[in-house]
Amino acid sequence: MRIIDGTPTAAGLRVALVVSKYHDFVTDKLQQGALAALDAARVTAVTVVKVPGAFEIPTAARQAADTRRFDAVVCLGCLIRGATPHFDFIAAAVAHGLVAASGESGVPMSFGVLTTNSAEEALARASEGPSNKGFEAALAAIEMATIARALHGTERQEG
Repeated sequence: MRIIDGTPTAAGLRVALVVSKYHDFVTDKLQQGALAALDAARVTAVTVVKVPGAFEIPTAARQAADTRRFDAVVCLGCLIRGATPHFDFIAAAVAHGLVAASGESGVPMSFGVLTTNSAEEALARASEGPSNKGFEAALAAIEMATIARALHGTERQEG
C-alpha cells in the first residue's frame, strides 16, 4: 500500500500570502503567524499580496495561482459580524470563491479568513503561537503543496 501524506517541512516551495488590509489590527497578526510557520518549515520564497478586503481575496489568489509561480496560496482575512447580513454574504462569497479558484487552478489554497462575532474573538484567533489561524493556514498550505507534488510525481515518495 502506498500512502501519500503532506510534510511539515517544505524547503523549495514558493508560497503567496494574500492578506486583506481591512481589519489590519487582526490580519497583520495573521500574517505574522503565517510567516512564522513558513519560516519554521524552511520556506524562503514568499510573496505577500495585500488586497483591500476579504471580498478581494479569491480574485487575487486566483491571479497568483494563474502565474504558476506559486506552489500554494495562503489566504488571510478577517470578517467581524455586524448588524446587517453583509457579513454572511461576504463570508460565503469568499469561501466559495476560494474553493473555485483552487479547484480551477489546481494550486492549493488555504482558508485563513476569520469569521467572528467580535473583535475580541478575532484577536484571540490571531494571538501569537501555533494556535494563530494564520500559522495554521500556512501549515495546511504546506501540507497540501507537498501532497500535490507527490501526486504529480515531482517528489519521490516511499511505498
